[in-house]
Amino acid sequence: MAGSFMDLALAEARAAADAGEVPVGCVIVRGGEVIARTRNRTLADRDPTAHAEMLAIREAAAAVGSERLLDCDLFVTLEPCTMCAGALAFARIRRLYYGAADPKGGAVESGVRFFSSATCHHRPEIYGGIGEQEAAALLRRFFAERR
Repeated sequence: MAGSFMDLALAEARAAADAGEVPVGCVIVRGGEVIARTRNRTLADRDPTAHAEMLAIREAAAAVGSERLLDCDLFVTLEPCTMCAGALAFARIRRLYYGAADPKGGAVESGVRFFSSATCHHRPEIYGGIGEQEAAALLRRFFAERR
């Protein structure tokens, strides 16, 4: 089941790439139903915080009618950055599934390892490497075309 939700996130990542955005897609699921489905929009929105995870959290919170997403799972194609990891903690996301690791900008199992910090007040269950090959290939292709 995790794979099918990651497939939706990968479709969002491909759409982001088609729009010239860094190809990251995100889906939030509650009770087996998708309640948010987004992609990176930093260029389109002229907003440095318009990462797929941030937009999905906002959309899911509106759908649920609460800032707490206690029983929600987030699927994202790239390991979240520090900003997005913080938002996941504040939203109380239950489970995080991510595709490709991000050694430079990731903050889950790379970099600052946000959820391992003593000051982190909520840590979701974490499952990395879901759809990793396709997610990494999308990113490599996107950046190769820009060099």
